[in-house]
Amino acid sequence: MAQQDYDVVVIGAGPAGYVAAIRCAQLGLKTACIDRWRDDAGKERLGGTCLNVGCIPSKALLESSELYEHTRKHLNTHGVHVGDVELDLAGMMSRKDRLIGNLTQGIQGLFKANKVTWLKGQGQLQGERKVCFTSHDGKEEILEPEHIILAPGSHSVELKCAPYDGKYIVDSTGALAFDEVPKRLGVIGGGVIGLELGSVWRRLGSEVVVLEAQDRFLSFCDDQVSQEALKIFGKQGLDIRLSARVTDTQVDEDKGTVTVMYEDEQGRHEERFDRLVVCVGRRPSTDGLVSGPVELLIDERGAIHVDDHCKTTLPNVYAVGDAVRGPMLAHKGSEEGVMVAERIAGMGTALNYETIPSVIYTLPEIAWVGKTEQELKNKGIPYSVGVFPFAASGRARAMEDTTGFVKLLAHADTDRLLGAHVISSRASELIAECVIALEFGASSEDLGRTVFAHPTLSEAVHEAALATLGHPLHIPPGKKG
Repeated sequence: MAQQDYDVVVIGAGPAGYVAAIRCAQLGLKTACIDRWRDDAGKERLGGTCLNVGCIPSKALLESSELYEHTRKHLNTHGVHVGDVELDLAGMMSRKDRLIGNLTQGIQGLFKANKVTWLKGQGQLQGERKVCFTSHDGKEEILEPEHIILAPGSHSVELKCAPYDGKYIVDSTGALAFDEVPKRLGVIGGGVIGLELGSVWRRLGSEVVVLEAQDRFLSFCDDQVSQEALKIFGKQGLDIRLSARVTDTQVDEDKGTVTVMYEDEQGRHEERFDRLVVCVGRRPSTDGLVSGPVELLIDERGAIHVDDHCKTTLPNVYAVGDAVRGPMLAHKGSEEGVMVAERIAGMGTALNYETIPSVIYTLPEIAWVGKTEQELKNKGIPYSVGVFPFAASGRARAMEDTTGFVKLLAHADTDRLLGAHVISSRASELIAECVIALEFGASSEDLGRTVFAHPTLSEAVHEAALATLGHPLHIPPGKKG
């Protein structure tokens, strides 16, 4: 392979890496992006975990399973009657795979249009301006770019007590590719990924048991939201068991089952499942990323140390996405990629980490940005709280979907918005207007005096803002927090 001179070399082509590469190229920087991803057939694909076995395929199955359940159980409410509804799991999986293929081809097209060089293989940092690229056929090339962006992504955490076997005990990737609906499915971990995957298979017919080690459900969410979510998911049929610490697992291939041993406040228990999904978090994929005496600071979890602008301890080397501090979110990584690209080009771009939204794509969805009520209490910050239930929304009633509420938190003295929390079927879309409001330092009065279209779900944000001021229009006024 001929020696190439690049301004920027990006290692990793997930949402953080490929976006960084595209933005660098847009800014006139000669850019190469190294990625080692190959599917089960050995075909190279861009997009990393998120696009290939994470965000996109999981959302595809969530959408398909929601349509399946809605058709079976809820269309008659609207006066629409259908005959027997059959599940074509193979067809559902095929649609998911087509979607992934189309989107990965789209990124490949974007690389071509922006003149980003795609290097297929392994990238290894060997100095502040030195990268060793090893192609899939074993050929090595030393690249010496002016700048390096590390975007290696993350991988699922494996439990010693529940090692993956690829069939009976799987990670989130395996749970996206079952060839049949498990009669009984166990999920270790009641966080974002566990709830989303558990929701998919429950809707498709599995009896789902979620084993969560913590004694509080969704401890990272606002208390009011997590309590509401626990009630809703329980009514839907998710069997969520808190304070359940898994101690051991045993696979019985003859019976085609896996037995899980766990402890809680009541003692020791055993449960038998057809399949077990382990979703207990993710770790940065930084093993093997660095070679030789390179003084790149990496902590015990494998996270690369960076400053507020994603610069590492090495000059001209940056790191973005799941491999650095902060939430492991695709959109966070992408915006870090943009920030780094623009700073390399001499721009003063910064990222406001206080206004990054989070979403759980269950039904209802859960979305939030900013502070929770318990955080404000713990810090002694005076606040006002406004809550508006979708049961009082005309549009939600027309949709026959009145579950959940919007909750806004504002500073009691300045009225500046501090946090927003939504649990509803469209929470992932509704949270965007709250993110914009927080980003621009809006007050609840600003939202309260903004005209929202009627009838819409977004009116719930308007009404919640009015509630923080003490005068909601479509529910009785409540008390300030």
